[in-house]
Amino acid sequence: MSELKAHLSKYLRAASRGARIVVRDRDEPIAQLGPPESTAMSWRQRLAGEGRLRIGTQKWGELAISKLGKKVDIQTSLDAVREDPSEVRRR
Repeated sequence: MSELKAHLSKYLRAASRGARIVVRDRDEPIAQLGPPESTAMSWRQRLAGEGRLRIGTQKWGELAISKLGKKVDIQTSLDAVREDPSEVRRR
């Protein structure tokens, strides 16, 4: 309960994003913070509220695909990833 008092604004922001916060007193649930029950959330809103998804700002309708300057052998690329999966994570 003292954690809630000390960081109330943080918990209220999380609740406003759709997270459900259970308030406990000596490990016994006594209250719950969150959006009103009547509000149906999409999976995106739910995950964002839980902090598991960051909503993007990309305008997908304006996305243009550009051609690569050179040919890429897909099979060689796949083989390389199979040999070293960390290649996928490099940027």
